[in-house]
Amino acid sequence: QVQLVESGGGLVRPGESLRLSCTASGDFLHLSGMAWYRQAPGKQREFVAPISYTSKTKYAESVQGRFNISRDNGKNMVDMQMNSLKPEDTGVYICNADIRARDSDEYDDYWGQGTQVTVSS
Repeated sequence: QVQLVESGGGLVRPGESLRLSCTASGDFLHLSGMAWYRQAPGKQREFVAPISYTSKTKYAESVQGRFNISRDNGKNMVDMQMNSLKPEDTGVYICNADIRARDSDEYDDYWGQGTQVTVSS
């Protein structure tokens, strides 16, 4: 089975930082584009930042200049450094990836279970 596992969430005060990580594991041939999403209770899921295999990135306007997404293809990992955190950044951060599994001839979307980020004074 192919799995995505997130880590790094926690409780921080406004202005502090967190670094999230997502690692893909299992029997797969290629890990393509990846992205971080977030969702707060009662709110729509938000597309935070994608990153291509060659590390081309984009950011939601709400996090531009504060968050930085990166990846390590050798470790099958994507990270996101989150600085100057605000209460409105609170939510479950979910990792997404396009992956070609060993027994597949196509790429499929995979999702992690999410890691909680809470920004509160």
